[in-house]
Amino acid sequence: MSRLDVRRACELEAQSAARRWLIEGLWAESAVGIVGGEPKCCKSFLGLCMAVSVAAGVPCLGRFPVATRGPVLLFAAEDAPHIVRERLQGICASARVNWDSLDIHVIVDPVVRLDVPDDRTALLAEVERLRPRLVVLDPFVRLHRIDENAAAEVAPLLAYLRVLQRSFGCAVALVHHARKGGHARAGQALRGSSELHAWGDSNLYLRRDGERLLLSIEHRAAASSSGLELALAERTGGLTLHVRDDAGPAAAESPRSPAERILDALSDASTPLTRRELRETCRLRNATFVDTLAALQADGRIRVAAGHVQLALV
Repeated sequence: MSRLDVRRACELEAQSAARRWLIEGLWAESAVGIVGGEPKCCKSFLGLCMAVSVAAGVPCLGRFPVATRGPVLLFAAEDAPHIVRERLQGICASARVNWDSLDIHVIVDPVVRLDVPDDRTALLAEVERLRPRLVVLDPFVRLHRIDENAAAEVAPLLAYLRVLQRSFGCAVALVHHARKGGHARAGQALRGSSELHAWGDSNLYLRRDGERLLLSIEHRAAASSSGLELALAERTGGLTLHVRDDAGPAAAESPRSPAERILDALSDASTPLTRRELRETCRLRNATFVDTLAALQADGRIRVAAGHVQLALV
């Protein structure tokens, strides 16, 4: 007779703080979840910002650091490839990311359906081949022809995405529409079955309050937050979604990644900085500084010559 794998609680694997987040505070490591909101709330733009952040290792929305960068697989069903390219290029320009080295892989097939066995097999094969850290699927309504209100039809599609996550250790962000009108909790506004809200490990919800664009963050295993104000605007030559600079003390005091500290220091300097000057300005440990500098140089975002460091033209 077969037996279940049962262990004492103290024998369960512990997760280190370093492995807790894919995007610190915004999306948990290897989490599945929903990026939701009413129409015209920048849901797709938020998905693209997450993709660039994970692929390039830069803070998402200018605030949330990425622990470890890696490949991203993206399917944007409602936008033509040239629109996707234009938006990604703008986000890269605003974050000073080298466009040619961006590790985002875009599915350009016009249709991918999670309720079709052949399409599920094809998507699984691409995830196995690319081993992405993040899969962004936008939007859910274009990924099936089922009844979204029927839990028995929605659950198998979500279970398939959970299998992808558990089999390959990737995070999955599913962009989904919300109904119009006020709700006590953001997740209750999602269109269709309550299975969608319950499924997510990390969920991001966008809503309009007059002219303000507000973000609510929910996690299954971490503290949630709401009311973070975002703006879609030009920054450093590209259109991007970011936390408003005047959104309050919490935004001003947000932590910056090592890469962001180095790039900001170089941007503020009138002349190239020596390695020592740069490290002391950024207040980084030597090991972190060396690793981050090497990654930025490999991406073509900085130039190092004769012991001096400066921004590269991208």
